Amino acid sequence: MTDVTDGVLHTLFQSEQGGHEQVVLCQDRASGLKAVIAIHSTALGPALGGTRFYPYATEEEAVADALNLARGMSYKNAMAGLDHGGGKAVIIGDPDRDKTEELLLAYGRFVASLGGRYVTACDVGTYVADMDVVARECRWTTGRSPENGGAGDSSVLTAFGVYQGMRASAQHLWGDPSLRGRRVGIAGVGKVGHHLVEHLVSEGAEVFVTDVREDAVRRITERHPGVGAVADTEALIRVENLDIYAPCALGGALNDDSVPVLTAKVVCGAANNQLAHPGVEKDLADRGILYAPDYVVNAGGVIQVADELHGFDFERCKAKAAKIYDTTLAIFARAKTDGIPPAAAADRIAEQRMAEARRAG
Repeated sequence: MTDVTDGVLHTLFQSEQGGHEQVVLCQDRASGLKAVIAIHSTALGPALGGTRFYPYATEEEAVADALNLARGMSYKNAMAGLDHGGGKAVIIGDPDRDKTEELLLAYGRFVASLGGRYVTACDVGTYVADMDVVARECRWTTGRSPENGGAGDSSVLTAFGVYQGMRASAQHLWGDPSLRGRRVGIAGVGKVGHHLVEHLVSEGAEVFVTDVREDAVRRITERHPGVGAVADTEALIRVENLDIYAPCALGGALNDDSVPVLTAKVVCGAANNQLAHPGVEKDLADRGILYAPDYVVNAGGVIQVADELHGFDFERCKAKAAKIYDTTLAIFARAKTDGIPPAAAADRIAEQRMAEARRAG
């Protein structure tokens, strides 16, 4: 990406965003590609993380998101026990309007130029078919279709992992992992959220959903008439006697406005970077709300795409994703022992693994 503004440079070097090994600004004028690839850490192995295609208002916003997401992937991969560091890419634009084969091929060439330091996959705004196109220019691509040697849709195991995180939360808080009769509110019923609904309905939970897309909500309620549709997220977090709130859309769902009015006793969802800023995890703890760290419970998808690199086996991946239940319980136990919020406990465990890998290397 040429003509980098002072604002982008400032974002790159903010102290709270620091510690990244490499940030690549990509531009291909012929296809219209503008993208950011951020590599946070390769201490555990090649950085692995998805490609987000989103209409960011500014380049600074895109860079900030890439940096945050890449850092989150380092922690997610560490907690999932994967031999991968953390990276993320964002493509600036409206995927419905700007996504073309030429653009995806150009993006693939940029990823390939990193020589395997970064392995890409799907994220918001990109899909399995897109990764098939990227893979034509870049062998360091996962999340491809089965027809092209890939594992297919990773949202299935992402939802399964979040479901296991919910079960662990229920076990920790109520002494029983069953979600039968629990009132669960899901914000965002897209790629992951609609699979999560299936798990919860099958177990007998009382489910409420909302989404900015009316058709996504309608698809759920037509399939499951017992699921309640709520107007928006603000209404969802105020649902009376809600047991679990599951943010499954974009990040920043837990903030200074939402936390004080949450009725739920547990927050456990698929969205990345749910905590809007440092300190929100303490606000949740002060209100007695149990927070299951997002990058721990939503790791099912990255477990799947990492496995694809070595020859995909669904049952093997599902068994690994099932361990999210035990990992979540271990985090809650560490948080209690150390007298800190679960988010801080998860960070400590992930940082310890990365530090040990750096020392061993």
